[in-house]
Amino acid sequence: MYGHTEPVAIHFDDLDPMGIVHNAKYAVLVERALAPYWASRGHSFDGGRPTSPDVFHAVREFAITYRAPIRGTGQVAVHFWLDQFGETSAEYGFRVQSLDGATVHAEGRRAIVRLDPKTMRPTPWTPAAREVGESLLRPVAERTRA
Repeated sequence: MYGHTEPVAIHFDDLDPMGIVHNAKYAVLVERALAPYWASRGHSFDGGRPTSPDVFHAVREFAITYRAPIRGTGQVAVHFWLDQFGETSAEYGFRVQSLDGATVHAEGRRAIVRLDPKTMRPTPWTPAAREVGESLLRPVAERTRA
């Protein structure tokens, strides 16, 4: 299995008036999955400061297709991987799914660009981020089947 799957909590304030997860909250669910994964590998914010220069990045694109609503609070799983890991950018693929993986609630992609905090221009990933990122790469054979 490629990538990583992270359980994520659905909170009451993630729901819309119909009791399903609001469409705008799916980006938050993806963030809730990515943050602990990278933090456990030394890339996070501690006391408002980055623990690694690689956490200074911006989302360039977020695309999602909704498949089945998430009803109520509880937990879901976010399966994520990298389809591309360039010199200064990366493109994630993801699925928000039931914990057992039987139901895909949504799927999409999220592209980011690492920025230099002084110039706000794209800058290369460090070797430490490359090591983590490369472990998330989806095998080429899997990409051609998607």
